[in-house]
Amino acid sequence: MDDTETPRNLAHGNCRKVSRVLARVGDKWSVLIVMLLGNGPRRFSEIRRMVDGISQRMLTLTLRGLERDGMVKRTVYPTVPPRVDYELTPLGHSLREPVEALGSWALANTHRIEEAQRTFDSRDL
Repeated sequence: MDDTETPRNLAHGNCRKVSRVLARVGDKWSVLIVMLLGNGPRRFSEIRRMVDGISQRMLTLTLRGLERDGMVKRTVYPTVPPRVDYELTPLGHSLREPVEALGSWALANTHRIEEAQRTFDSRDL
């Protein structure tokens, strides 16, 4: 680990940089979309059907943010109506492993977290 990667160095100015990246890749919609696109390109309407609870506006904003950050590629086909596909870029694919690990951890620990929340909520404060 070089000096630019140490936790101490994060406290000296790099926190803002890391925070911006984590805000994008740690967003619940971004995580779900990266996981979905890991299996190949998908159309906007297909992603919307697969991501339960996301509005059309939020999906648009999330895809634009991922595209802006270089994680998603948007391809428009000249058909009527236009067909638009989204797929992960190499940078987006490099995010798959940590995102999938986080998703697996969340699934494996949901019961324990819910139990801890019940215990906490039932306390007399």
